[in-house]
Order: sequence, then C-alpha cells, then structure tokens
Amino acid sequence: MFRWLVWLSRIHCCRGFGIQSPTDYAFVRYVVNEHWPYYAYDVLHEDDWLREKLGRLYMRLANWRQPTVILSDDYLQWFHAGCHQSDIIPLTSDIRHQTSSIELARITIDQWDRFLPLLPHCDQQTVLVIEDICRNRSLWQQIASDPRTGTTFDLYYCSIVFFDTKRYKHNYKINF
Repeated sequence: MFRWLVWLSRIHCCRGFGIQSPTDYAFVRYVVNEHWPYYAYDVLHEDDWLREKLGRLYMRLANWRQPTVILSDDYLQWFHAGCHQSDIIPLTSDIRHQTSSIELARITIDQWDRFLPLLPHCDQQTVLVIEDICRNRSLWQQIASDPRTGTTFDLYYCSIVFFDTKRYKHNYKINF
C-alpha cells in the first residue's frame, strides 16, 4: 500500500515530464524509466520486488555508462550483466590506491561519510547511486546542494548524482 502512495504522490514526475534539458530527459526516459525488457532480466530474477527493481536500474546504468571501474558491495551480478568488461571493487579504505577515477558507484546513505574521502576521485564522468535516501532526507538535501555535485535525480528509493559541475545544477524528482 505504501509503495502505491509513493508512486501516486510522484505521478506528475513520470517519464521525464517537465524536464527541459534534452540530456536529462533522455537519461530519465531511456535509462531510469525504460520499460522494454533487457536480455538479462529473466536470468537475474530476484524474489524481493524492490531489489529486482533497483537491480534492473543498475544494469541499465552500467549498460548506458559502460564504466571500466564500478564501486559496489552489492548487486554485483546486475552491474556485471550491464557491462562485462568493468572491474567491480568494494567500498574500502584502500580504494584510493586502486584507481584514479571512479566512473560508477553505488552506496547507501549510511556510507556517505566513508565515500567523502573518495570525492577527489570523482570527475565529470562519475555517476553515483545512493540508496535509502528516504530514510535521511536532510542528508540527501545536503548532498544535493553540495557544490561538488551537479545534476541529481531523486527516485525516492535511491538517488543518482552526477558530478559534472559545468552543467546547470538541478535536482529532479522522478517517479520511479
């Protein structure tokens, strides 16, 4: 019942309505809210509806971005299905020595403090996914308004942060 209330409260933010940027509209339309079946959906089926929904999003993100380095502790099979040649490394303190640039990362809102030292390794090509932002909305507002972040997408269950500060900063609320 609760997930339907969340979905209904965001119905006006569906499928990229109101997004003026062509790049952001294409991202929302063809990556975030893509409804066509992908090649690995049947193979990587999950029992939990939210875990499967997020896994499908992560696979589409990896497929769209084609990163060489992915930072994630979970959803490894989904990321790997989206991009086979990427190196998937866990969020640890020695990550600074393993790579010079992080291209795609997935963390939870509780791991934000552990991710802060890695911000110098984030450039305009970096895409960060933060899960469970609905649990700590004040921290999410701080992240979205941080001068080091660029365009952000609030999907309620997770958020997507781009670090391209050359573009106009905007926080989109998306019905996911």
